Amino acid sequence: MGIFDRLASLLKSNINDMISSAENPEKMLNQIIVDMRDQLVKAKQQVAAAIADEKRLRDQADGEKKAAEDWEQKAVLAINQGRDDLAKQALVRQSEHLAHYAQLEQTWQAHQLETEKLKHALHDLNDKIEEAKRKKNLLLARQRRAQAQKRIHETMSGLSEKSAFEAFARMEEKIEQNERMLKASTEIDQEFSGDRLQQDFKMLEKSAGSASADSQLMALKQKMGLLGASPAEKKQIGAGKPAAEDVHAEIEDGDEKA
Repeated sequence: MGIFDRLASLLKSNINDMISSAENPEKMLNQIIVDMRDQLVKAKQQVAAAIADEKRLRDQADGEKKAAEDWEQKAVLAINQGRDDLAKQALVRQSEHLAHYAQLEQTWQAHQLETEKLKHALHDLNDKIEEAKRKKNLLLARQRRAQAQKRIHETMSGLSEKSAFEAFARMEEKIEQNERMLKASTEIDQEFSGDRLQQDFKMLEKSAGSASADSQLMALKQKMGLLGASPAEKKQIGAGKPAAEDVHAEIEDGDEKA
C-alpha cells in the first residue's frame, strides 16, 4: 500500500500554490499528470501481482484439499483390503493435508481482502487522476485569464498618462493641417490658371437652370389648377373689364331710345 500513500500525498498537494510559484504552470501540471500516470502503472503492476498471489494461494489450498480427499479414498481402499496399517498411514497423510489446507484457506481469505482493497484503491486512484486532469484544464484556464487581465491592466495603466491619446490628437491635427494646405494650394492654382472664372460661370449656369426649372414647375401647377391666375393673366383680365362695361352701357342706351 506504500505506493498509494505516496500518490495520496501527491494528489493532496496544493496545486494552486505550485502554480503561483511556477514559472511555467502548464508544463508543471502536465508533468504532475505524467508522474501520476507513471505511479498508476506501478500500482496496477502491484495489484496484478497481489491478484496472482491470491490465485496461487487458492490453487495451493485447493491442492491440499484434493490431496486430503485422495488419502481418504486410499484409507478406504486399505480398509477394504484388510490393511488397517496402511489405512492408518493414509489417514495420517490426510490429516496433514487437511491442516495445510486450513492454513492456506485462512491465508487466502486474508489475502483476498487485501486484494479487494487494492482493487478499490486502484479505481479511486484512476478517478483522482481523471479529476486532476480536469482540474488542470480549469486551473490553466484561470491562469490564462489572470495573465490576460494583467496584460490589459498594464496596457490601461500605460494609457492612463494619455500619451497614446495625445499622439492620436497630434496626428489628427497634422492631417487636418495638410488638408487645409491642399485646399489652399488648389485655390491658388485655380486663381492663377483661370479655372476660377470658368467655375464661376458654371455656378451661374447652374443657378439659371435652377430658376428655369422653378418657372416650369409653377406653370405646370397653374395648368393643373393647383394655383391661382398668374399676375400677367390677372393684369389682362383687369384690362378687359372696362370694355365689357361699355358694351353693356351701349345696349341700355339703345333700349331707352327705342
